[in-house]
Amino acid sequence: MALPLTRPDRDPSGGLPVASHLQLTVQRESDVPQVVAAARQFCLGHGFTPLLAAHVATAASELANNLWMHTTRGGVLRLRLLRSPVRDGVELLASDDGPGIADITLALSEGYSTGGGMGCGLPGVQRLMDEFELVSEPGAGTRVCARKWSHAPRIEPGLR
Repeated sequence: MALPLTRPDRDPSGGLPVASHLQLTVQRESDVPQVVAAARQFCLGHGFTPLLAAHVATAASELANNLWMHTTRGGVLRLRLLRSPVRDGVELLASDDGPGIADITLALSEGYSTGGGMGCGLPGVQRLMDEFELVSEPGAGTRVCARKWSHAPRIEPGLR
């Protein structure tokens, strides 16, 4: 299910290496709990707070549900560790080759659903994450990029 890419980092406790990228394939409903667990563990393994991990895992759940519900072949959800001089973050990138979204504004409105759900998925991801971008075209699939940043300043090891 989860395929580590690129270089490993050490987890905050100095234990096993933690991948700085994960790629998760979502093809069916049963993949969603694995995505949620992987997203949560990815965040915690990189030292993010449990609250940030919960936000990212919830956003990953909503995106993963869309991947299997609105496509015939599913899609891919990638998690990536983001590092900047002042803060760290996590990026979620969901992509599929499904039917696309005809009206993005409508799809981002609370309560709108084409899949019979509550219509909270994409608006919820947009609210939970600090940055959100959705690109879609009918017949050309959908790409969602969402980022969550730690709001605490980054402290390098050995510097206090």
